Amino acid sequence: QDLVLDGCKLNPSFMSRLCEELSDTSLRNLSIQFTQQVMLNNSTFKGLGKTNLTILDLSNNNMARITDGAFQWFPMLEYLSLEHNNLKHLTKGTFLGLKSLRKLNLQSALAKGHASPLPVIDDFSFQPLVKLEYLYMEKTSFREITENIFYGLPCLRELNLGWSSTGLKIVSNTTFASLNGSSLLQMLNLTGMGIKTLEPGAFSSLGNLEILVLSHNYINQQLTGEEFQGLNSIREIHLSFNQQMITLCLRRYTCPTLRTLMLGHALSSNLEVEPSPFRLLVNLTLLDLSNNNIANIKNGLLDGLHHLSVLKLQHNNLARVWKNANPGGPVLILRDAQNLTVLELDYNGLDEIPMKAFQGLSKLKYLSISGNLLNFLHDSIFDNLRSLRFLRLQKNLLTSVRRETFGVPLSNLTELFMDHNPFDCTCESILWFNKWLNTTNTSVPDRAKSYVCNTPSMYFNRSVLDFNPESCKDLVPFQALYVITSSLVLGLMVLAFLVHFQGWRIQFYWNILVNRTLDINDSRYKRVAECRYEYKAYVVHAQEDRLWVERSLLPLEDKDFKFFLEDRDAMPGSSRLETIVDNMRISRKILFVVTEALLNDPWCRQFKVHHALHQLMEENRDSLVLIFLEDVADYRLTQSLMLRKGMLKHRCMLQWPLQKERIPGFPPEATASVSLE
Repeated sequence: QDLVLDGCKLNPSFMSRLCEELSDTSLRNLSIQFTQQVMLNNSTFKGLGKTNLTILDLSNNNMARITDGAFQWFPMLEYLSLEHNNLKHLTKGTFLGLKSLRKLNLQSALAKGHASPLPVIDDFSFQPLVKLEYLYMEKTSFREITENIFYGLPCLRELNLGWSSTGLKIVSNTTFASLNGSSLLQMLNLTGMGIKTLEPGAFSSLGNLEILVLSHNYINQQLTGEEFQGLNSIREIHLSFNQQMITLCLRRYTCPTLRTLMLGHALSSNLEVEPSPFRLLVNLTLLDLSNNNIANIKNGLLDGLHHLSVLKLQHNNLARVWKNANPGGPVLILRDAQNLTVLELDYNGLDEIPMKAFQGLSKLKYLSISGNLLNFLHDSIFDNLRSLRFLRLQKNLLTSVRRETFGVPLSNLTELFMDHNPFDCTCESILWFNKWLNTTNTSVPDRAKSYVCNTPSMYFNRSVLDFNPESCKDLVPFQALYVITSSLVLGLMVLAFLVHFQGWRIQFYWNILVNRTLDINDSRYKRVAECRYEYKAYVVHAQEDRLWVERSLLPLEDKDFKFFLEDRDAMPGSSRLETIVDNMRISRKILFVVTEALLNDPWCRQFKVHHALHQLMEENRDSLVLIFLEDVADYRLTQSLMLRKGMLKHRCMLQWPLQKERIPGFPPEATASVSLE
């Protein structure tokens, strides 16, 4: 059934006689490659007309011409290969009679010579191939794609024109109009054809097309989506390697069937646009943005792509995007891609990864961050990646692999690539990783040679597996001692700062607490104290403020509200010290008129304030009232009167108003403060 004559020299007359000898045989597969069949006429295969040949391979024969009707003897032929020949012309009669042909291989079958013109394919040349499903025409050269060149292929499923030379620069809505009747066409490959422009509706006649390949062309335009109008069943669009000249503006392009969009090495470097050009591609599962030198991205780049599972971002310039110092903070572009399973971020110049970069990616299985500048990773940064199976971190600047960072992802890994990092082989940095490498069942390729220590010098250029864990046991007592001494030193520092800045407050409240504990303020004491009060307030003021006291305070007195003024109420001839002590004890409040003159008064500084503080601590915090006639800083009160504003309640500190219109409101306020129990 199979006959292979590859490499035999078969001249035309011998070939005809051979076919006659094979007549009435059960031959089904005939291969005659490299047999110098430079031309086929309509009688060459006449002798095979009574066979049921299904496969005929005529590749690599430098064939230049095929006479019309040469294949009319093969009504049952299903596969014909004319690969690597030198055909110059295909006509309507070239494939006459091949009514059962399913696959036609014309790869490099039409070639242009140095001095010869381009080969020609006539209109309707493929019309006899009514059952053709696969047409391979890679690396062919012919004059042009005419409007009817592919007419009459109702069963065609795949057309491959990759790397062909046809002079095609602009794809319009008439370029592939001849495929309008090929309703089963699912794949069109136009790789490397020198295409520069896609006009609106360029593929509108291919309504059932599922895969469109436009890689390795020179497309230089803004794609709005109108170019793909009519592709109602499209699943994959490949635009990679288009010289980074394409800009996207797909704001109105909705394509619910699109699953794969390949844009590697195709886009201009800026994707900092709003709204996202991908937001209407709601069913997209694979997005390739690699090799585009992208440096600017907005937070909403992946908004709406809830089905995205594969994202390729390698070979860009995303270092600034993920920096904490980035204006507005790091750009968390993965926040809307919660269904990602594959993420590639290699060679992006990353030197830091934000803490929430991978938050929510619980379905991620493959993560690659190789070839970056990472020397530090936050603890628990990978804790959300509980489905991770493949992790690639090689060729970074990582010095340590600690449990806090890698404990979760390494527990479920199938394969790890972390070689070619400058590991610091010390107890703190590598002990846990060393134990993991020696006990894990995870595949770690070349773990013995490629995981090499960089520091310290004793382990330099040695395998991480050579690190001795026993050396870390001697450090345990010193670590405990370090923790204890550090805690003591820090505790003493905190205590010193507390005493220095808040010591007065501690001492003040301690004295009050002691008095409360000794029950000095019990109910019986209060009743006795109430009986001894003869004055509402003992007024302490400087001689310079006497006039203000007479004008502003004395008018407040009545038969039940009386001040003690030393100049007015002191008994003549009595000791001044006794007068101060006795009369302060029979006054409900002690009222200081605070001015700079008072702060400089030696009697106030040396005796009066001391006795007032003693009474303040014995009784309560309301027994002392300050009236500020001037703006006095807190530190001046402390230096002169040993008082701080924090010792008194806010209602016991009054400020003499500077505005004249507010002065009438001061007497009631002062009366209320002095009258408080």
